[in-house]
Amino acid sequence: MAISQAMCTSFKVELLNGIHAFGTTVVRGATTADTFYLALYTSSATLDATTTAYTATNEVSGTGYSAGGQALTTVAPTSARGALIYNSTQSNKAVAVLDFGGDKTSTAGDFTVVFPTADASNAIIRIA
Repeated sequence: MAISQAMCTSFKVELLNGIHAFGTTVVRGATTADTFYLALYTSSATLDATTTAYTATNEVSGTGYSAGGQALTTVAPTSARGALIYNSTQSNKAVAVLDFGGDKTSTAGDFTVVFPTADASNAIIRIA
């Protein structure tokens, strides 16, 4: 079992099919915006480029953390090894797997995942 950081292969195909709406988008005359979640996982999880959707298997549990994670804002678990970004609006389709490189803990305060600057070289999701 392992967590390997990657943009999910299924997400790449879904982007080309126009499934995911980042920000506010007008589709067939209707304004829409998908909601993306971040779920946290223990080192027992198996997540990689072949992950296609959110799973509760080996997800972090405990006080201050709800199964399914939360919208990409603030969560409060005590320990996690990696994460899955997924689109809850689109049947929990997987977007990207994050590997923290080891177990990360929080003993007093929020568990914060800091994303790189969203530019052409550093963003979590880049299309090259």
